[in-house]
Amino acid sequence: MEDIVYYFIGERVRDNAIQLLSSLIRETNNQYSFENCWVIETDNQIVAAAIVYNGADLAALRAPVLAKIKQVYNRNLNLENETEPGEYYIDCIGVDPAHQGKGLGSKIIAFLVQEFVGEQNEILGLLVDKNNPGAKRLYLKSGFAIVGEKKLAGKEMEHLQISKQL
Repeated sequence: MEDIVYYFIGERVRDNAIQLLSSLIRETNNQYSFENCWVIETDNQIVAAAIVYNGADLAALRAPVLAKIKQVYNRNLNLENETEPGEYYIDCIGVDPAHQGKGLGSKIIAFLVQEFVGEQNEILGLLVDKNNPGAKRLYLKSGFAIVGEKKLAGKEMEHLQISKQL
């Protein structure tokens, strides 16, 4: 998500990017809200997280994000739709760098697939950067299939989904 948040704020300033995302996570009713966050904890610390929401809610969840970007960074963004009605969307997954290589990314993906596909019988989707073959391999190994291509913030992405029918 690093390149995308830099695109949002119009600068490659890590502290500003973290400040924007941190404020959005603490708020409600936006696509990055804690309300849409699933986490893995180890020793009472979050070591991995994923943001997942109903694709049908994208416009309503994105509006406060765009408003905050306009207010703080004076940027009017017209972003492509990364998801759509009919799928629950994994917006982002992150693993604490100190805990990478321990299978936590696979673990959170397996949990999300079980929760949304197995339990709720929903389609679960995500985008993967075409320049990130390692992530793509992980998603394909987890049962996702490529269903198309999308652009997001100027980046070429592949759209993957998993469902009981795929």
